[in-house]
Amino acid sequence: MVGDVMSDVVVRPLGPVVEASDTASSIVFAPGGSATSQAVWLARAGVEVHLVAAVGDDAQADAAERSVVAAGVRPHFVHVQGRSTGAVVSLVDANGERSMLTDRGANLALSPADLPEELFVDGAHLHLSGYVLLDPETRPAGLAALAMAHSRAMTRSVDACSAAPIARVGAATFLGWTAGVDLLCSNREEAVVLASVGSDADPVEVAGRLCRDVREVVLTLGAGGALWLRAGGEAVASPGSDVTVVDTTGAGDAFTGTFLACWLDGADPADALRHGTEVASGVVAKLGARDWA
Repeated sequence: MVGDVMSDVVVRPLGPVVEASDTASSIVFAPGGSATSQAVWLARAGVEVHLVAAVGDDAQADAAERSVVAAGVRPHFVHVQGRSTGAVVSLVDANGERSMLTDRGANLALSPADLPEELFVDGAHLHLSGYVLLDPETRPAGLAALAMAHSRAMTRSVDACSAAPIARVGAATFLGWTAGVDLLCSNREEAVVLASVGSDADPVEVAGRLCRDVREVVLTLGAGGALWLRAGGEAVASPGSDVTVVDTTGAGDAFTGTFLACWLDGADPADALRHGTEVASGVVAKLGARDWA
């Protein structure tokens, strides 16, 4: 796993935000980062996981390392002097949807030289966080990881990560970077941007367009569940669960890590989708979604 380490601050106001004054809120502090969360869910499923990332020279870096080790993940952290570990403030609305204020911090220092060559071996798998590609500073590391994994006959998966940065770099550019990977993981919003279609496009059509560039696609559809498609094959879908949504933070990462663990084990796609959606539905039922922290 190559990706990000963040410190999360998840905030849910308990009423309308009062400008220039205090608003009572529920606030959760926890280790975070998309790749970190996915790595933890993979490890929980029994997969041996190595996480390559850059962190700062602060207490947050130490806390993040302790949390992933406790979860069974083997960290390969580059400690960047003079930089802070990445941080994100997630503002959660009354419907459980979140908006994120992000400082990538030390994550932006990851370079190709930080990729441990001993981890890139035949028979292993690379999962790459799309943030590594989307940030110009770390893009060389992401491209190097994909190329090294390909040259050593590893399977590869990429998480698209975020719709707005994909739109900024361009869908064709992102798909060019990830062309030929074995599995692309995306939510509906990211997939719509990547497929260059309208937001009302049928998910099967969207996945089919993406399968022109990658071998398999798995899409999360929020309350609509999830969908998997292999190039030239039939789509497999799993319905969403009937659950009260408190906070969507981390749900996609929980799904991706759980689905990927099943996928690596050769599970039937329907079973992998069902397992992933079950885990994700548990995550959205509480604030912060970090029961592994």
